[in-house]
Amino acid sequence: MYKLLIRPILFCFDPEKVHYFTFSLIRNLSKIPGIPSLFRAIYDVNDKRLETEVFGLKFKNPVGLAAGMDKDASLYKELSNFGFGFIEIGTITPKGQEGNPKKRIFRLKEDSALINRMGFNNGGVQEAVERLKTNKGVLIGGNIGKNKLTPNENAVDDYLICFDALYDYVNYFVVNVSSPNTPNLRELQEKEPLKQLLQALQNKNLAKPKQKPILLKIAPDLTDSQLLDIIDIVKETKIAGVIATNTTLSREGLHSENKIETGGMSGKPLKNRSTEVIRFLSEKSNKAFPIIGVGGIHSAEDAIEKLEAGASLIQIYTGFIYEGPGLIKEINKAILKKL
Repeated sequence: MYKLLIRPILFCFDPEKVHYFTFSLIRNLSKIPGIPSLFRAIYDVNDKRLETEVFGLKFKNPVGLAAGMDKDASLYKELSNFGFGFIEIGTITPKGQEGNPKKRIFRLKEDSALINRMGFNNGGVQEAVERLKTNKGVLIGGNIGKNKLTPNENAVDDYLICFDALYDYVNYFVVNVSSPNTPNLRELQEKEPLKQLLQALQNKNLAKPKQKPILLKIAPDLTDSQLLDIIDIVKETKIAGVIATNTTLSREGLHSENKIETGGMSGKPLKNRSTEVIRFLSEKSNKAFPIIGVGGIHSAEDAIEKLEAGASLIQIYTGFIYEGPGLIKEINKAILKKL
């Protein structure tokens, strides 16, 4: 029903306006008694065999929502009713910021893709914390970044502010230095600045009474040499793992008119490269750390491919928009068939 009826209507309107409209719709529907239970009955696959333990956390299933959808932790409870095993909020920055000028999301319908140049628009870490204080049982990842106006030499401070503020309210952290939509942010992926940033976060983490897993989210556009550096840095700093991958700057093989827009591209065309990066990291590191696979998952087969390439968990975003919430159930049922 989603692809035949709902999606064609939604795709007639501006993508960002549709995002806020659907969030409002889900929120209001979820206030009606019985509707959250109905969503769970339709989409949730409750099976103990899907439970998986990764970096010390128990996930009820391996299918998560990637960061970027619920930037401000404003709908994580309602979204969890669609069968997700975990929800990643953010990217969160210390101070609220508007992000880049609109229009900043573009559909590439012929390619089943999106281009976005949002620019870490969010209400700031304290707003997110207030919403997370009422969380009851949703496993949450906190994706953190720096403010646009913070120079790279002071970036560590921004990440530490977010880490401290979110520490009591998220289950794991994700360090985002791979978004293409904040000026110069990707320079932090270079070996030395990245090592310094991750070590500073780990030092802060080790000073806490209980450590939280810290993951690094990387770009799909890194070279093999840079990926080998990532492996070294993960081992050296002893962070918990990697999320592969963020959006890409590549436009190879695209057919849609909107391919000329600047920003990060997500969706089906990213599938193969994301899987290549997962396989490379898994094989070259000898499976030394867990990987969350994300990028181009539009079917159960796509998800299984990433798991077989070396991912311990997977996340969806653009596939959720194009395929609808039934995709989560489809993936979980396919995983059960493989057991």
